[in-house]
Amino acid sequence: MAFKIGLLGLGTVGTGTVEILLNPQQRHPLLQELAIHRVGVRSLDKPRSVELPAEMLTTDLESIVTDPDVDIVVEVMGGLEPARSLILKAIAHGKHVVTANKAAIARFSDEIFTAANQAGVYVLLEAAVAGGIPVIEPLKQSLCANRIQTLMGIVNGTTNYILTRMQTEGSSFDAVLTDAQQLGYAEADPTADVDGFDAADKVAILASLAFGGRIKLEEVHREGIRQITAADITYADRLGFVIKLLATAKRDANSGTEGTEQLQVRVHPTLVPKSHPLANVNGVYNAILVEGEPVGQVMFFGPGAGSGPTASAVVADILNIAAILKVDRNATHPDGSPLLDPLLACSHQHYSAIAPIEDLESRFYARVLTQDSPGVIGRLGTTFGNHDVSLESVVQIGLKDNQAEIVVITHCVREGNFRKALAEIQAFDAVANVPSVIRVL
Repeated sequence: MAFKIGLLGLGTVGTGTVEILLNPQQRHPLLQELAIHRVGVRSLDKPRSVELPAEMLTTDLESIVTDPDVDIVVEVMGGLEPARSLILKAIAHGKHVVTANKAAIARFSDEIFTAANQAGVYVLLEAAVAGGIPVIEPLKQSLCANRIQTLMGIVNGTTNYILTRMQTEGSSFDAVLTDAQQLGYAEADPTADVDGFDAADKVAILASLAFGGRIKLEEVHREGIRQITAADITYADRLGFVIKLLATAKRDANSGTEGTEQLQVRVHPTLVPKSHPLANVNGVYNAILVEGEPVGQVMFFGPGAGSGPTASAVVADILNIAAILKVDRNATHPDGSPLLDPLLACSHQHYSAIAPIEDLESRFYARVLTQDSPGVIGRLGTTFGNHDVSLESVVQIGLKDNQAEIVVITHCVREGNFRKALAEIQAFDAVANVPSVIRVL
């Protein structure tokens, strides 16, 4: 008996999903047991690159999630509403759900997964993070025997494309962004990408899986790349670094006693040593580095978006659910409640404690513009020292518009101390501006 799919959305990812489902040859044989039942679209008149029977298409999305014949609802519409409401209604009607919607999951995971667990259905989301790169399922299954220490990666292809072009061409942020929009790599409104919102959604999801606790998105520290200049790219290169927008989730080494462990969950531009595995991930590609005990370091690399890669992840989730249903659709606990595979279901209930950004320790790069006068570098060093900020190097790069351009790199210091020192330095009469502050890996 075929497993019937209700598809919400026939855009880029939806079209890619349909193309795979309609062409199961030379793929996993279970694909031949999947059937597209209904497809929800915004407009019936829009021309499409895939041909489907007219009676299969509908603008009544609610009728799909309530259809008793549908086994699995696949949500690839994007956005918060009506996606959230449709997912919850599908769950309420006993449907398993596959989604590529990182924004909805990052914001409403508590509500969605609680409802799914109560209803005894699966909500799978491999496609929500890093497109075609398999990372969600490995965190749930392949790496589940490990104590994960750190998860770090490049999870937004648009910002990585922009930074790569700035690095290779010496171009400005604005010039590359405009070009990226014309090429279709960046949206007309690039806010979600260049200001770090997309990456924050994704790292919140990854952190919840890696560390077994739900993440409050508003506690994820987020910075984008708008402030990165060609000068920063150049100086980073001279110092042996490249600049990447990194999403990081890790156990905080400075957490308190047992039972009060905190996580660091953050997104921000970072100077990455050229020798680091993530330094050579360029263009629209994504990569996620996971460090665990006892496995050590593993890295997942590949295309982070696009019709084919994302659809690959969507269909993999559909197959996972179909495989379980094929073995036993009606498996239950002794008390009669639905039995879910504990490695596929999302069962954690508590919220993770997130360490405040000012308490974290990091190295910093700062570019300071000052009057070209004696004693400025010494005063900078003294001020940093007064706030327990140890300096690795202080270099006067040269003159810019009759101002001395000084680049400072610190040792690993507490962020709160660094920010206090920087605020004091910015008040100096001799200091014109501190145009760039970037963390160093």
